[in-house]
Amino acid sequence: MAGVGSAVRRLYLSVYNWVVFFGWAQVLYYAVTTLLESGHEAVYAAVERPLQFAQTAAFMEILHGLVGLVRSPVSATLPQIGSRLFLTWGILWSFPETHSHILVSSLVISWSITEVIRYSFFGMKEAFGFTPSWLLWLRYSTFMILYPTGIFSEVGLIYIALPYIKASEKYSLRMPNKWNFSFDYFFVSVLSMAIYMPGGPHMFTYMLAQRKKALSKAKTA
Repeated sequence: MAGVGSAVRRLYLSVYNWVVFFGWAQVLYYAVTTLLESGHEAVYAAVERPLQFAQTAAFMEILHGLVGLVRSPVSATLPQIGSRLFLTWGILWSFPETHSHILVSSLVISWSITEVIRYSFFGMKEAFGFTPSWLLWLRYSTFMILYPTGIFSEVGLIYIALPYIKASEKYSLRMPNKWNFSFDYFFVSVLSMAIYMPGGPHMFTYMLAQRKKALSKAKTA
């Protein structure tokens, strides 16, 4: 029974990784072709649906960690996926005024290159039991450029959205109300920017440690 359970787990994770891989591949293709043909102002409209699908699907990775399907610590997975969902739905989808900014292009290209590499890496690992050395190197090296560009784009887009968040008061709840509770979405957005100060270096340091571990293990294999 343990063997059957392991096979089902690998089949599920293989299908999951390849489905999300194709979602991010679409995002990358649409982003690059639209950027070259129509300019950065048109990129968001071109990638909106596949971006929302691929990024929202990543929520499953939190569940995977919680139930033990994967060994990735939830403490590392949760903040990264949470921040990306906030950008995808809480900023880009909620405030169309941000759509024409060039940071949208740098954001989705940074995200999609990272994820095309990552999901193909795990897809091959689950489907075939191995990954080629070049893909291993890409998985644990490209983040050194793409994490900083992605984080800069994320923080920049939140900052650009702040005037529109404040003016619209979308998602905010003011007193008095029947719940006797107030919520300030503008404050939450500013707070999320502040969290990047310790959060960004923490994730980068975590990935550096993972890189050292993975590449040294590959050399001795």
